[in-house]
Amino acid sequence: MNQFKNLIVLSPLIYAIHHFEEHIIFNFIEWKLKYFSHSAAALSTEAILSILVCIFVIFTLLHLVKNNRASAYVILYILFTIQVINAFFHIFFSLYYSDFSPGTITSVLLYLPVSFFIVRTAFKEGWLKTYSEYAVIAFLGTITFVLFEIYGPIVIVLSVIASLGYYVWANKKLT
Repeated sequence: MNQFKNLIVLSPLIYAIHHFEEHIIFNFIEWKLKYFSHSAAALSTEAILSILVCIFVIFTLLHLVKNNRASAYVILYILFTIQVINAFFHIFFSLYYSDFSPGTITSVLLYLPVSFFIVRTAFKEGWLKTYSEYAVIAFLGTITFVLFEIYGPIVIVLSVIASLGYYVWANKKLT
């Protein structure tokens, strides 16, 4: 059974639930502007949600169709960038400022556990061979998240282009 395929399909849904917590139940923008006034986004949160869900879905479909290590690496990179680092952001700054960051609940209850199961399954099914492979993915995801927070949506565009370029290149190299 291909559990990796089944689990990665949950990522866009979990992202939408996280967004619901941030912006419907609580007011993440108000919280963020309180501590990070310099990081006002060029796009609305709904636009970012739409863009990131589309990216998740497109690359998930790519993996479901191609079913290779290159597509699995891209999915893991997107997962780490959008969910794992985002979870650490919410948890760290909730503790750092002693002020609940909207998004922390779904980060703890959904992002981290589901991401853990996805990565564990990626190792079990051979999509990831070594911890150093995942360390590189984690490093790139962390850098992407930080650059997005600094420079905004242009980082999403560059990341998608780089991911597609990587996929085309790595698809021929990885076995």
